[in-house]
Amino acid sequence: MKTENIALGGMTCAACAKRIEKAVGKLEGVNQATVNFATERLSVAYNEKQLSFNSIQDTIVKIGYQVIENKKNNVDEDRLRKEKEIRTLWIKFTISAIFGIPLLYVAMVPMVSWLPFPIPAFMEPMQYPLIYALIELLLTIPIVAAGYKFYIVGFKSLLQKSPNMDSLIAIGTSAAILYSIYNIYQISMGELMAVDHLYFETAGVIITLILLGKSLEAVSKGKTSEAIKKLMGLAPKTATIIRDGKEMEIAIDMVTIGDIIIVKPGEKIPVDGVVTEGHTAIDESMLTGESIPVDKKSGDAVYAASLNKNGSIRFKATKVGGDTALAQIIKLVEDAQNSKAPIAQMADIVSGYFVPIVCIIALAAGIAWLIGTGSLEFALTIFISVLVIACPCALGLATPTAIMVSTGKGAENGILIKGGEALETAHKIQTIVFDKTGTITEGRPEVTDMVTINGISEDRLLQITASAEKASEHPLGEAIVQGAQKRNLELLKINDFESITGMGIQAEIEGEQALIGNRKLMENRNISLISLKQESDRLASEGKTPMYVALNGNIAGIIAVADVVKKSSKRAIEKLHKMGIEVAMITGDNKKTAAAIAKQVGIDRVLAEVMPQDKSDEVKKLQAEGKKVAMVGDGINDAPALAQADIGIAIGSGTDVAMESADIVLMRSDLMDVPTAINLSRKTIRNIKENLFWAFGYNTAGIPIAAGVLYLFGGPLLNPIFAAAAMSLSSVSVLANALRLKRFKA
Repeated sequence: MKTENIALGGMTCAACAKRIEKAVGKLEGVNQATVNFATERLSVAYNEKQLSFNSIQDTIVKIGYQVIENKKNNVDEDRLRKEKEIRTLWIKFTISAIFGIPLLYVAMVPMVSWLPFPIPAFMEPMQYPLIYALIELLLTIPIVAAGYKFYIVGFKSLLQKSPNMDSLIAIGTSAAILYSIYNIYQISMGELMAVDHLYFETAGVIITLILLGKSLEAVSKGKTSEAIKKLMGLAPKTATIIRDGKEMEIAIDMVTIGDIIIVKPGEKIPVDGVVTEGHTAIDESMLTGESIPVDKKSGDAVYAASLNKNGSIRFKATKVGGDTALAQIIKLVEDAQNSKAPIAQMADIVSGYFVPIVCIIALAAGIAWLIGTGSLEFALTIFISVLVIACPCALGLATPTAIMVSTGKGAENGILIKGGEALETAHKIQTIVFDKTGTITEGRPEVTDMVTINGISEDRLLQITASAEKASEHPLGEAIVQGAQKRNLELLKINDFESITGMGIQAEIEGEQALIGNRKLMENRNISLISLKQESDRLASEGKTPMYVALNGNIAGIIAVADVVKKSSKRAIEKLHKMGIEVAMITGDNKKTAAAIAKQVGIDRVLAEVMPQDKSDEVKKLQAEGKKVAMVGDGINDAPALAQADIGIAIGSGTDVAMESADIVLMRSDLMDVPTAINLSRKTIRNIKENLFWAFGYNTAGIPIAAGVLYLFGGPLLNPIFAAAAMSLSSVSVLANALRLKRFKA
């Protein structure tokens, strides 16, 4: 099964999106077809053996829409295309406004006495009705020309039995124009009072207002995808590489894996790689959202589009093109923006049936008022108002625009949300399960405490121990060596090093016999630990591993080593508790150590002594309690649990397997991003619900008012011009509400 994302052109409303989905979905071999009206893209999963990509494109073109060529680096083309579309819409609106304002004025002057400028005598409707009517017609023609697409697309869709928003506008304004032209004929035949029944201004102003709405909508839609455009524009266009001993500047597309690339201060890293020479600090905020530059030296990884701050480096290219971290992030965000949240399904269903139902309501209301009043003009007003006010655009934009803004905002903060479904599910989470090692803790042991007796100093104890452990390969020994390096302690020369399996080591250092290891080693050598019992018990209760150090047969002290808790862990868990979320920790450690870590950070439930392969079963048990569960992890052994959870959240410093299995990826490895992601989901879903409420509410209230229900009970009658303004504003208001998410703070 292959999935393609196709850029579309020519869509005007949610009904268009539904029509494309329907047409492509019917093709044999298509598994799923989803159109995102806000991004104007079709995501289609199909069987290549049954169906060709060209057949899908042909189907789209056949039903009246365009397929826009997809290019690898199409950010500039896409931006130019959008800018051209916005510019064209503004020109059309300007033309229609230039003629629409005088048209409205000419139509209103005979009815409103307080207007300041009377029309010229030769245009007086009572004196020269034919001239007056023809001038209105002449003013209307350029407006209709500016909005010609409404008629071409609208009537074409109508003939193909799939009416859309353009069909509503085309039918309504055409009815007004044709009726007015009929009245011009009546005037020319001597029926001078027919001048009172001209509706040119209604059609002209409706088109003008809708073009204004479309222009504002295009500008707003452009803003919703700013984050992805910003990401796509980050990568440099060229790279300076060394080939045949010479420096040369080449296009980024020409860089290959293994090339040695030079980056000077102030330049961007062109592709992913590993530093081979030099030392610098690199701003990786585009990747992680973290503003503090990261020190880089030989052997460290660097990423495309990050900014080299102060040193010159050379690095070896390891990932290029679509394989770079930036390219993967862009793909994740694009996929998320093109996806649909389950909450959008209801709006999609309504949008699909909406336009035909509106046409029926408009026709029924018009006929009913014609029978009831006997006035064709009144019935026409009702008919046009219902057609014009009812537009499914707001419904179609309600969900995707909010998803576009929030996924983009998440990416800016180092939170990659893989789709609309993940975004929607995250707000329902009741329990979050954290893996311990590398997630709550740093994932590497560190020296945490030192206890000395018999007059030895901490530095001396650490210096002797680190000198002995330098020859050891044990992870705890490495932690002690690093602890000595942090204190700038010089390591001493050792003699007669011996590793004692399962217990520790012994060595001669500057004439002293050092014995370093666990309780069992000390007991085997008859070294008394009574004086340190209380301290060793305390350290063990805190989840730390005490390593005993004896010199010349006497105990000298304890160095405690532990996998320390991340600074952000406790704050993140406190924040989750305030949000009403239960927090659990899962680990393979013994219950005592796990309980100690849990106590430090405020964990509610501890799932200890869990084998890696059993983690997903523990998630299942929590789900069996009826809870929506999120799993946060970083390792290969977390992948099954991440996939099993309702939402899998991977720490960005973790493995590719974990990140593939997750629904949300935290690029900064900061646990404070977990509550941020949940909060972003909550705010987005609230925004979507607001959008849907206003979109449904607008149409639910607007159609009956336009149909004259209030007028029936002595209330006002909705003028078609106000109906057009309301329709345009409904889409713009939904977009404006979605854009409020851009103010989201982590």
